[in-house]
This record gives sequence, C-alpha cells and structure tokens, in this order.
Amino acid sequence: MKLSDRANAIHGSATVELNARVLALKKSGVDIIKFNIGEPDFNTPENICDAGKRAMDEGKTRYTAVPGTAELREQISKKLREDNGLSYAVNEICVTTGAKQAIFETMMALVQAGDEVIIPTPCWVSYESMVKIAGAEPVFVPTKQTDDLFNLDIPAIAAAVTPKTRAIIINTPNNPTGVVYPKETLLELLELAVKHDFMIVADEIYEKLIYNGQKHFSIASVSEEAKAHVVTINGFSKSYAMTGWRLGYLAGPQELVKAVQRLQGHITSAACSISQAAALEALAGPQDSVAEMKAAFDENRVTMFKLCSQIPHVTCREPDGAFYLMPDVSWYYGKSADGTQVKNSADLANYLLEKAHVAVVPGDSFRAPDCIRLSYSNSLKNIERGMEQMRQALAELK
Repeated sequence: MKLSDRANAIHGSATVELNARVLALKKSGVDIIKFNIGEPDFNTPENICDAGKRAMDEGKTRYTAVPGTAELREQISKKLREDNGLSYAVNEICVTTGAKQAIFETMMALVQAGDEVIIPTPCWVSYESMVKIAGAEPVFVPTKQTDDLFNLDIPAIAAAVTPKTRAIIINTPNNPTGVVYPKETLLELLELAVKHDFMIVADEIYEKLIYNGQKHFSIASVSEEAKAHVVTINGFSKSYAMTGWRLGYLAGPQELVKAVQRLQGHITSAACSISQAAALEALAGPQDSVAEMKAAFDENRVTMFKLCSQIPHVTCREPDGAFYLMPDVSWYYGKSADGTQVKNSADLANYLLEKAHVAVVPGDSFRAPDCIRLSYSNSLKNIERGMEQMRQALAELK
C-alpha cells in the first residue's frame, strides 16, 4: 500500500509507544515502576463523575454545538476571567477533544506551506508533528542552558524570527522540564510577537500545578493588543484528573476561533456531550480536589528531586510546576554494564527499564538528548523505591 508523504513523515508519539511497551511488560508479570506517564495518578473526583452519570441519565447523549455547549463555554469564560484575568466572550472559545486537538486545530487554522513556527526546546513531543502536518516548518530554539536553566532565551528567539515566522508554541508550566516561565520573560516574548506580528500559542494545561511560591501568568491578559496575538490553550486532563474524558479548549481572536470551529466541524464535530457535562461540574463545583492533588504532587516533587540530586553524576534543576523532572544523565553515556553499552538517552531508558524495572522517557523525544524525563505522578513509596533502583542500576555502569 502506498501511504501519503504526510503519514510517512510523522513518527508515532514516543511517550505513547513507551507506555504500550510498559503495559506489555506489566501484563507479563514484570513489576515496572512507571516514571514515564504524563497523567495524574488520581481518579477523577467523585462529584465530576456523578455529573457525567447524571448527564447520561438525563439523556444528554446527543450532539452538541460544534464549539461546545453554551453553558460550558460560559463557565470557561468565567474561569478565564476570574483565574487568569482574561476576558473572552463565548464566541471566542471552542471546546475540543482534549487540549491536543485545540493545539492541532490552531496550527491547521494558522499556518500553511512556507510558514515557520518557533518551538523552544526541550519541548513536548507532539508540537513538532502538529506543525509539520499543518504544512509549516518547525524552528527549534534551545532554552537557556546555563543560568536560569530551561527558561526562554529571548535573544535566541529574536534571532530565529524571520518574515516567515507565523507563531511560537510555549508551554508553561512546562512539560518536560517543570519550569514556570516568569512574567518578565513572557512580556519580552509578547513584545517580540507584536513587533513582528506573529501569534503566541500558549499551552497552559498545567497552570494549577505550581509550587515554590511561583505564580502562573497568562500572557494574553496584558492588553487587547496582547489578546490579538495570543491563543490560550487549556483543558481538564491535568488539573482535574480527567485524561480519559478527552476535553480541552482554546480561547483567542474571534476570526481564528471561527476558523477552528469550521475545521472541527469536519474532523470530530463536537466533543463528547457527557464529558462536557462533567467538565461543567469540574469548573463550577468544589475545587478541593485540585488543592489535594497539588499538595500530593508537591510532596512527591520534593522527594523525587532530593533523591535524584543524590545520584552521582546526575544534575537536575528543581521543577516549579507540572509533575516532571528532567535530569541530565549524559555522564553515563559511553558506560557499560553486563555487556550492555549506553550510548544515548534511548539506550539509558532501555537499560533502566530492563535492569531497574523503572520506566523513564528518553530526552531525545523532547529534543533534550542529554536528559531523561521522570514523572513524579506516582505514590511516595514507588518514588522512593524506583529512585533507589535507578541509583543502583546507574552505579553498575562503568
């Protein structure tokens, strides 16, 4: 069968493929500690599940309007106003099947062949593919590698801007690094966007998972001029442990949102009606579960960072957001144990999976070849046990 050039040019998601391998090992009886998965290890809160059940019982199982129910978009508008200082009308919001679809449809609406999209690295695995599928070229700009590690390097971004630059995709708090971009840096980026007239696609899916006294800043909140240059992406997967419900949203200039709605009408149509009813309760109902999850993640963060910092020859920036660490493990490249040589991050991830029975994601997947990504969305017991098994396995590499 002859496949399209588009399909052949896109690789599968490394994180999805790794999780499939881990599940297969667990099914065969191997006790794998999963530091690879990017989702909360909590069940969806009971009040949200109950809202979904009520929706089914009340017959809310039919198509909704393509951009989402009016009630949910009104609640999203209220949330953006109260939490983020953003003023968006209902017709400037589109509900999507996960935040991933919101980003993808934004790319499809914004860019075309010959355009360029800047992606700061390390970056989430799907940004590159989304840009390529939309026909544009990704332009990778490393974040700072010395002082203020992994923060946006504004001079480097400015140097990468060309007349072809159509957008930049940022993620704060960041997956995979855990960095929260400071307000001052984001304002400098906004100044660049206005000056050169490109869009900022602001992925804020981890906004409620911030620690160390850091604060989330929504870049579109500055002014009407800022709003004209920003698309804000968010969703329910991370803050409300609703990964399987597949629900996200975007807010942006009305012309862009209408274009997204037209695209979505031919792709998936509306998001799941039951998920939308559950999401309405997530936003309008009690927020205790969010605070509880954040407190648990913070304890996990402190523990994993401490244990990671104690492993010889591993360096790591303390994360301020999301639920990831991204340690530099490149000292171990070129080392061997039991006839197995570790040449790169993929080799090290495979070695840790086989030797330590710990699943991590190789940094190559995020354009960070010196690193691996660890998720602390797990139990404290597993974190302590997994980090010790990692330490022992790494110590055998000579």
